[in-house]
Amino acid sequence: MKFLEGNTVGIDLGTTYSAVSQLSSDGDPQVLPNADDRTITPSVILLGDEGRVLVGPSRERISIEDPKNVVEAVKRQMGNKNYFVVYQGKKLTPEFLAALILKKLKQDAEQQIGPIANAVVTVPYYFNDVRRKATQDAGRVAGMNVIDIINEPTAATLAYAWSKGELGRIEAADAKPKTILVYDLGGGTFDVTVVSYTSTHFRVLATDGDVMLGGLDWSNRLVDHLAEQFTRKHGEDPRSSPESIRSFFQECEDAKRELSNKAQTPVTVYHKGKTLTVALTRNDFERMTGDLLQRTKDTTELVLQQSEVDPRTLDEVVLIGGSTYMPIVENMLREICGRVPSRALMPEEAVAQGAAIHAAILEARHRGEASGMSDAILKRLRSVNTADVNSHSLGVKASPPKDPSRKINHIMIPRNTTIPFSKRQKFVTNSDNQRSVHIYVLEGEAEDPDACTMVGDFQLVDLPEGLPKGTPVEVTYRYDNNGRIHAEAKELKGNREAKTVITRDSGLDDDGVAAFTKLASEYKVD
Repeated sequence: MKFLEGNTVGIDLGTTYSAVSQLSSDGDPQVLPNADDRTITPSVILLGDEGRVLVGPSRERISIEDPKNVVEAVKRQMGNKNYFVVYQGKKLTPEFLAALILKKLKQDAEQQIGPIANAVVTVPYYFNDVRRKATQDAGRVAGMNVIDIINEPTAATLAYAWSKGELGRIEAADAKPKTILVYDLGGGTFDVTVVSYTSTHFRVLATDGDVMLGGLDWSNRLVDHLAEQFTRKHGEDPRSSPESIRSFFQECEDAKRELSNKAQTPVTVYHKGKTLTVALTRNDFERMTGDLLQRTKDTTELVLQQSEVDPRTLDEVVLIGGSTYMPIVENMLREICGRVPSRALMPEEAVAQGAAIHAAILEARHRGEASGMSDAILKRLRSVNTADVNSHSLGVKASPPKDPSRKINHIMIPRNTTIPFSKRQKFVTNSDNQRSVHIYVLEGEAEDPDACTMVGDFQLVDLPEGLPKGTPVEVTYRYDNNGRIHAEAKELKGNREAKTVITRDSGLDDDGVAAFTKLASEYKVD
């Protein structure tokens, strides 16, 4: 692992808010304030004139801007090769847009601690390989050496255990591991994870989630509710106006937060000079979003089942993500687990803090130092080891022996396998004198390859002439520590290895990163 000269930080690149943190010399994971002296920065981009970009603008500023110049929730689009925003005649991809947010975070944090060179960036557990690479590319475009990608619940668990003084301390040889459930409901994504840990070892038992489920969806339900009420009263649907619907959304965001503390709140919305005022109750809000909460409940129960952990034996249930402030979330988890969830951490800051701890662990282990920390802190950091699991099964497109005309997703590494992990398996050629084998790398649980995500493909070429049908070919799949995928293959009959080339269907190559880095340098990011 290569470290560059400069500070090392942890970054929570969130759907609605982002944050930067660094472990201080006395072992305190400090979230670094931005230029507005806030610890979290809205993950919103305002594309202005003459290459001027504003990251994290105020709601008042956004309200007067053309909606087509405002980019939000880009995290949901990471790895989506069909998504782009046209700005000054150029197509800006999710990686580049995320890089603008990271560039702003880096600039502001450097005002506090000096030059930043290395970073650990967080992702939802359920991000697949394409989304993880896109996140890594965004960090590189922003001018940082991304030393690792860490899953958000793992980061939160590190922050929780570190805050309790439970990491790196001396304990009895027969000390019982603690088992906690991390429920992470952010602005745009959802994860739930069961983790078992001692003072020196972290092991994820099971995880699941949804990259298209978060607080935005709760707010949008309120938007639709008010828009329908407005249409019934005034005979015109405000959803036809981007400006009006943005105003509706901001009012609904406020109302959602109010309903976390109050049983009822008034909401007033406007469209084309007409007004609607509605008294929203918490009961109404919970009823209209009940199916969204049910999705998180189903996932939580599934993960507990897969981890083989009785929820009543959990040592803690930890809430992460700003959307967990909704009282119904706490009530639901209390019902499942029989205990009041912990709010020991700041939901908006915990993931960034955990990323900073992980960054310091890597720095202490591979660099021999970490930001001038004491020997005692360094010893604690070096003693901690983490073991994650893969959130998606990894398979290969293959034909069943009894039905060679059909293609299936043959799973080689099942989901929730502890990583790093490697699996080697033999397959056979389909025809005589076959000179190449095309291997499709799939992520997903479905048997139908078309229902899975193809994260890449490669060819085993220049096979020896005259090979008979049924010649064995060995395929090796490997997950590394940060959940990235590696694949290779070789023909066994002649004991020859052939070159393999991975061609990803999404993501940037080195030339693409360099081009976007140059473009980012031309924009003034405030």
